[in-house]
Amino acid sequence: MLSMLAPALPAIGAGEATPASATSTPADAATYASSSNTVKAHALVDAAINMTDSDRAVKLLWQATDLDPMLEEAYVYLGLFYNSRSQFEKVVEVYQKLVKYQPKEISAYLNMGEAYMSFTPPKYEAALPYYRKALELDRTSSFAALRMGEIFAQQGNREEAVRYLRLASGDRSKNPNIATEADRMLRQMGPS
Repeated sequence: MLSMLAPALPAIGAGEATPASATSTPADAATYASSSNTVKAHALVDAAINMTDSDRAVKLLWQATDLDPMLEEAYVYLGLFYNSRSQFEKVVEVYQKLVKYQPKEISAYLNMGEAYMSFTPPKYEAALPYYRKALELDRTSSFAALRMGEIFAQQGNREEAVRYLRLASGDRSKNPNIATEADRMLRQMGPS
């Protein structure tokens, strides 16, 4: 039964690039190894998302991140799994690994911020640097601006809260729901 759950990995040479031979360069060998790992990692992700045994699926997804640390799909499924079980520290762990290999992946920083905001009570201080980094990487991230405004409002820093909420509010055409939420929060804060 277990063999039916394991992914069918392509055999070397079956439709793939030819293995590095004695005449190939080290760069060719590295490229082959990298593409081979990517294929294997995709197969692990595909197998994991079709499993009913979530413990086994999670193991396969972590293996996929080891084989191809750049494969964002594995991290997304891991994040969703841990988030659905309110294991927010594990969500952070997943995305910390992703940013180690893809330090400009904005969604990873947003997801870490959201994980900290999901605690009861929310961990505002822990979330703030991740939203700040997301906004640094994408100055148009109205979601990061909204969350920063919310955090500063919770901390009683009205000036910074208004600054970031106005930034989020200004993105009405691209993100009307975020702009509406920012406007609501600004109204609640009263005139500035």
